[in-house]
Amino acid sequence: MQQLLMIEDDARLAQMVGEYLERSGFGITHALDGKAGLALLQEPPSGAVPDLLVLDLMLPDMDGLEVCRRVRSLPGNLSQIPILMLTAKGDPMDRIVGLELGADDYLPKPFEPRELLARIRAVLRRRTDGGQAAAKQLRFGSLEIDRDARTVLVAGKAADLTSYQFDLLITLAERAGRVLTRDQIMEAVRGRELEAFDRSIDVHMGRIRAAIEADAKNPKRILTVRGVGYVFAKQQD
Repeated sequence: MQQLLMIEDDARLAQMVGEYLERSGFGITHALDGKAGLALLQEPPSGAVPDLLVLDLMLPDMDGLEVCRRVRSLPGNLSQIPILMLTAKGDPMDRIVGLELGADDYLPKPFEPRELLARIRAVLRRRTDGGQAAAKQLRFGSLEIDRDARTVLVAGKAADLTSYQFDLLITLAERAGRVLTRDQIMEAVRGRELEAFDRSIDVHMGRIRAAIEADAKNPKRILTVRGVGYVFAKQQD
């Protein structure tokens, strides 16, 4: 059974959502604030690191952005836990900042439990599926992408990418030389069309460039095609 950690100060909402997710086959651990949630993450009752963190943005002791920042700075595998952030509807800046800090996905409140479940499954599927039947490794000059290990090396050094960013990179690299619209990229990765005016993908692309490009402001690998989307360049280093 996959385990979820939910950090949510609305006890009634957490109970309702938790019961729904438990009926869907997940184990749930709940914390009412950021401090308690970080403690449960580092010392989980089951002894195993949770498979995913559902993190509310508004918490009584520290906001979800600070929790996200602290999680990503934890040692070892703890820093790599997928994070699905719950944000206030109509507040795109919080979503952008959350994604920049390393959240893998977001869901505006109020939401339907079914959509939360679908998002959770999508994030976990991206983490476990890897490349499926495709080639285990992709190499482009000094850039190496290992599907099974879900690692990216640039000139032999590990690039720091979230699970979602890794899948965005794989999506582009698999189709090197082909221009993809934002809708096509999001459909391939998330399994649903891009929401109107949602620019979160641009935030992630910026983070990927910072991790794999020698000069993120003048990228050579992931190129923007103005008015269309992105293309992964085939040229070697």
